[in-house]
Amino acid sequence: MTLQIFWLMAITCAVAVANLYYNQPILAAIAESFNASADQVGWIPTLTQLGYASGLLLFVPLGDRLERRQLIVTMLLITASVLIIAALSPNLNSLVVASYGIGATTIVAQILLPFATELVPPNAQGKIVGNLMSALFVGSLLARPVGGWLGEQYGWRSIYWSAGGGMTALAIASAQLLPKSQPTLKLTYLQLLQSLWGLVKSQPVLREASLIQAILFGALSVFWSTLAFLLTRPPYSYGSNVVGLFGFVGIGGILAAPVLGQIADRGTAKTLRSMVGMALLASIAAYLIFWKFETQVWGLIVGSMLLNLSSQGALVANQVKVYSLLPDARSRLNTVFMVSTFLGASLGSVVGTYGWSAFQWTGVCLAGLLLIGIAGIWFGTIDIST
Repeated sequence: MTLQIFWLMAITCAVAVANLYYNQPILAAIAESFNASADQVGWIPTLTQLGYASGLLLFVPLGDRLERRQLIVTMLLITASVLIIAALSPNLNSLVVASYGIGATTIVAQILLPFATELVPPNAQGKIVGNLMSALFVGSLLARPVGGWLGEQYGWRSIYWSAGGGMTALAIASAQLLPKSQPTLKLTYLQLLQSLWGLVKSQPVLREASLIQAILFGALSVFWSTLAFLLTRPPYSYGSNVVGLFGFVGIGGILAAPVLGQIADRGTAKTLRSMVGMALLASIAAYLIFWKFETQVWGLIVGSMLLNLSSQGALVANQVKVYSLLPDARSRLNTVFMVSTFLGASLGSVVGTYGWSAFQWTGVCLAGLLLIGIAGIWFGTIDIST
């Protein structure tokens, strides 16, 4: 893999995944614009994550069947179109529907990840996964401050216009620079989808990694989908731009990802299991900090750093385990893993929003701890040999 191709893949991963998170710091502004409640605008991140899960299920398996460069360019252009539709939304319902479409089509990062592992030797796959996951986290974290700043300065619609332009530019660059893949799989599209269930049944490591990552990502989504509601009311009373700046506190996860990938490359099943176990403990600690220091901004900063780092560590470890199972089925393995992960994120958005509506920040913290507790119980039942 050349440096030019790596950077194109990294930038594409970052910009594409950012589309999932631009809405989080501007939910309060959208609610004000459409005179809607927190429960109503809460469907925007929820449907975005559900759309992403369905897009992973419907489109990512095609990476094992179709030429990947053409597939990536096509999906980038479709996403750009849906973002423009979101920018033109006349009411909340149309924006919610467009949000589902954004999630469903902005899945190119999950086509690029298994593509990238084919372009490097097996002993460098953990490193390339870690590096591209750093790019993904850069996108997810910068999406919040960028989205918050644009929303504050130019209105929330400007975010969708800008994102649409970015996706169009990446489509042009990808068409010119990405190498062509050589798909060998001859399954029909229906057979491709049917084979996913076969992988779930035959691969216990895939089931373990998918479920635990789904719950951990759900716990992460509980926090980020409700933070704007906490920070825009007293004692904080911050604007969307300041709320978005909280995205920068996840920088530790970005810096750690390449190191975590190298550890995963050298690690045994026991090492990878330990990485996931430590992530669970760190996530519990993060939510206890959120609960104890609700009105102190430093507590929110420390807790969010810990929560992002734990999610990143578990994600890299679990992906290395999954990608090592069946080289000819990496796109489909990634589909099962990431569909589970973002279904968990959707659940987290719903649980977090209802936790906020029922018990404010205490409800949010209880929701996060409940999800992590479920993951911990499941983790404790897994044979270490997996």
